[in-house]
Amino acid sequence: MELGVTAPLWIFDLDNTLHNASPHIFPHINRSMTAYVQQHLQLDEAEANDLRMHYWQRYGATLSGLMRHHGTDPEHFLWHTHQFPELNRMVLREPRLRHVLKNLPGRKVVFSNAPQHYAHAVLELLRVSDLFDDVMAVEHTRYRPKPDSYGFMRLLRQHRIRAAQCVMVEDSLENLHAAKKLGMRTVWVNSGNRNSPCVDVKIRDVMQLPDVLHRLG
Repeated sequence: MELGVTAPLWIFDLDNTLHNASPHIFPHINRSMTAYVQQHLQLDEAEANDLRMHYWQRYGATLSGLMRHHGTDPEHFLWHTHQFPELNRMVLREPRLRHVLKNLPGRKVVFSNAPQHYAHAVLELLRVSDLFDDVMAVEHTRYRPKPDSYGFMRLLRQHRIRAAQCVMVEDSLENLHAAKKLGMRTVWVNSGNRNSPCVDVKIRDVMQLPDVLHRLG
């Protein structure tokens, strides 16, 4: 199945796109971030959790709010909030994922707001790390996570490709909106009933990608 004249560059988010992070990983990260905010800003647990959520909703990432309003060191924050002694038990691997990705036409990269040590570890556990040409983690965006356009533009320059040649696969509607503004085709990984003008194709999970290639042409 052709996608346009040439095969696209597939840009995949990581958490809740290539794997289901909701049952184990996201609750762990949320607890770690709340504990970090509580300790470093001298707040009680409820206040720290509210602030974490507020910054995530306002900026798309808790880190962005902490850096902007509190001068938080991003390396320190990411190291302490992304420790997973039992990551191998927390990552839920879909056995068909490798086959689906391997058979998609075009190159593939991961673009995640997570730190690189975590992103690489998850891709290894998913047994798909060798299928990606690049992993752009939050460190590579100067700690300006999606939906900030900086990381998108850097990725395009790095791969010497136009936005129109890219397909962004994401669970975050805000991040897809940023991708669409640049001219990318967009795939929303979401099982709900909602839709949006910034979404070209909506799928329940990435296993459905082969079935919708014709809709991305």
